[in-house]
Amino acid sequence: MSLCQIHTNQPPTEPNPRAPTETKTLDPSRLLPAPGTSLSATATATATAAMSAGWRTLLLRIGDRCPEYGGTADHKEHIEICYNVLSREYEHSKDDIFEFLLQCAEQLPHKIPFFGVLIGLINLENEDFAKGIVDATQANLQDALHTENRDRIRILLRFLCGLMCSKVISPNSIIETYETLLSSAATILDEDAGNASWQPRADFYVYCILASLPWGGSELFEQVPDELERVLVGIQSYISIRRHFDDIAFSVFETDEGNSPNKKDFMEDLWEHMQLLSRNGWKVKSVPKPYLSFEAQLVVGKSHRFHPVSCPPPTFTMSSSEILKGQEKHEANLKYPQRLRRLHIFPTNKAENMQPVDRFVVEEYILDVLLFFNGCRKECAFYLVSLPVSFRYEYLMAETIFSQLLLLPNPPFRPIYYTLVIIDLCKALPAAFPSVVVAAVHALFDRISNMDTECRTRLILWFSHHLSNFQFIWPWQEWANVKGLPKWAPQRVFVQEVLEREIRLSYFEKIKQSIEDAAELEGLLPPKAGPNFRYHTDESKESTEGHRLSKELVSMVRGRKTTRDIILWVEEQIVPANGAKFAVDVVSQTLLDIGSKSFTHLITVLERYGQIISKLCPDEEMQLLLMDEVSAYWKNSTQMTAIAIDRMMGYRLISNLAIVKWVFSPANVDQFHVSDRPWEILRNTVSKTYNRISDLRKEIQTLRKSIQVAKEASAKAIKELEEAKSILEIVEGQPVPSERPGRLRRLQGFADKAKEEEVTIEESLEAKQALLARGLEEGKELLRLLFKSFLDVLTERLPPVSADGDVPNLRAGDPNVTFPASDPEAATMEIDNENGADNNSQVNRENTEAGYTIGELEQWCLCTLGYLKSFSRQYATEIWSHIGMLDDEVFVGSIHPLIRKAAFSGLCRQMNQ
Repeated sequence: MSLCQIHTNQPPTEPNPRAPTETKTLDPSRLLPAPGTSLSATATATATAAMSAGWRTLLLRIGDRCPEYGGTADHKEHIEICYNVLSREYEHSKDDIFEFLLQCAEQLPHKIPFFGVLIGLINLENEDFAKGIVDATQANLQDALHTENRDRIRILLRFLCGLMCSKVISPNSIIETYETLLSSAATILDEDAGNASWQPRADFYVYCILASLPWGGSELFEQVPDELERVLVGIQSYISIRRHFDDIAFSVFETDEGNSPNKKDFMEDLWEHMQLLSRNGWKVKSVPKPYLSFEAQLVVGKSHRFHPVSCPPPTFTMSSSEILKGQEKHEANLKYPQRLRRLHIFPTNKAENMQPVDRFVVEEYILDVLLFFNGCRKECAFYLVSLPVSFRYEYLMAETIFSQLLLLPNPPFRPIYYTLVIIDLCKALPAAFPSVVVAAVHALFDRISNMDTECRTRLILWFSHHLSNFQFIWPWQEWANVKGLPKWAPQRVFVQEVLEREIRLSYFEKIKQSIEDAAELEGLLPPKAGPNFRYHTDESKESTEGHRLSKELVSMVRGRKTTRDIILWVEEQIVPANGAKFAVDVVSQTLLDIGSKSFTHLITVLERYGQIISKLCPDEEMQLLLMDEVSAYWKNSTQMTAIAIDRMMGYRLISNLAIVKWVFSPANVDQFHVSDRPWEILRNTVSKTYNRISDLRKEIQTLRKSIQVAKEASAKAIKELEEAKSILEIVEGQPVPSERPGRLRRLQGFADKAKEEEVTIEESLEAKQALLARGLEEGKELLRLLFKSFLDVLTERLPPVSADGDVPNLRAGDPNVTFPASDPEAATMEIDNENGADNNSQVNRENTEAGYTIGELEQWCLCTLGYLKSFSRQYATEIWSHIGMLDDEVFVGSIHPLIRKAAFSGLCRQMNQ
């Protein structure tokens, strides 16, 4: 059972540590019977259960800065209480305590110093228990290294430091473990014995060493200074030979690209922080040191040996193929991704005043809580607001959570999780966190024109959902001036898309009312959702052939006519006289109108009468016409258009290739920079295609395991049958079976059934493998068409490379760009210097008094290139598996450098590959 499940079963009180309330202090002695009291068996069991719940709760809450456990002042008393209760429980709960302590150390890593002290105190009385903890930790770390469990490796190294500070293990054991990791990292980068493609693993090993030093550096410096210095010299040597990691493709803001070559990557930055920490005597405010209060006791404890661990050898590739090396590098980045890409939202004068190392430690705390309580949002918020630090960190907490929400290529968890956490934090810290969130939104909004397209979409979805939980209240008047910007300006599009998403989550009148203080923004509201039925019967309209046929079709549906009858009617009454296109028009419009009341109605209609549409639209040309009809019918509802096309694809009425062609048709291409409508449909299509492949792979894996089980069951049944038949007895001088005929028949039946089950599973596996092969081929064709479509539309519109070979800069102010100027009547925007940007920066140049200065064609190119990079980044694994085909059929000839750069940067591929 995880700690999250324990919390769910035993919901704790959730006080606000910033504003303590008056509550009674928990007295663990109340869980124990009075001395000399005799209890019945039932009473004894009840008391035991209460005691068990008591020591578990005490362990979970150890060190919490809450009133129930002595407030923020005295952690020593709480540790002593925990130790005393565990001592009483030890006799009959030894194994439970052992397992739960290890579990707490791994899933509440921000409390490791407290658990370390507790184990150190137990070590004074029971050395075997502490030695068992050390041995179990060694086994867990060894297993984590070979299974590449990144979080467990990182946290167990921190736990070792906690045990070392409490004298449970010797400092030399820590040094030995560090040197093992450092040696493996150096070997990976060795030109002869290593494989530089796996630098992410080497970086991770060194990162784990550096990340644990704030928890144990001071003790190592005090007890083994020479050995620690040797480790630091080794890290310095490693940093000098590793390659700088350029993460331009994974940056939230496009303008970061200009600073990237001179910017330290995450390893260089962390190493600089640790050097500063070393010079400051390893003093860290954000790491509690409860062991100092027990130093006189702990110093006499026995330090146990931590046995050496070994790292898996690097995978060595003999091939010199750039494609194979690129695939291997991509695989390494998937297994060892960067944990955090800092998102500096707030200016330094607004953020908390803390040292760089303290910022790193608090970020680690926050990321760990988000990781281990992802299924328990209330507990996640509780621990986030009660971290063991002595300073305020609301701004840093907001930056860290937003950095995870906007992490590229994908956040660690679904975006909805971060949405819920932010909501709970606003409720837990009503006086502090909501204002921080507001400031974050304004800061991100000011830089929205430079934000990555994928991040912009996530921000829109988060913001609209967030507002829906707070009655859609927002100071819209502060953004009212975006109405005067050109229709392609990112800030205007952002507000427009947020309002559209809000309407999906509520209703038109409610959202219109929410912006009544900014009446100018009413022009950005989408049309009031509703169908646009072409054959609506109205006395003012002339009845046409289409009206008559539509009405007749409705009567047939209401009369429960079979699909076959309706197909025959269409083929006989509509197609011969009016043609197939007219038949698609009438049938699709009418069926959509029948299913327009709700999502359920739409799905029911497609399930019952999808064969009619399939019969009318057998090829891509007719499917394109069908999507035009869907778009026309739901022209006032982006949501219903997307859902209808998505469902039609799910029922295979429309192919994914047809959807890609429709999205890149001229009518939709013209909307690429002003609406998310075509991009939402394209995202759904690509996602569903590869989700289907992923599901088939999982099903095949499950079936293979089932086949193994079925074969074993079949073999066992046959063996039992053969053994029963082989047992003979002599009757009248002749051998006959000794088993009864009834048992033999039963065993024969079991064997036949087991064999039948095996055959059935094998047939299912063959069918799934055929579907997977078909899906993989569809995915391959989808990638070819997707990139070819991007290439075609961008090539038509991108400005050419100059005669000198200079690549055009699409941003404002570049003399190479000759696109039309923005609307001269566009509204002005104030320059916001509180965002930490300089007045002469690219960010503020776009928001000068002249309004948004990027022309429409420029913005279209920037937006489309951004989505090309986004798709390349998100589906890099699938793209790398077909990169040879793409190089031969798509990325050939004189491709515009900006197109190649957008596609290749998403793959972390060099331009010359």
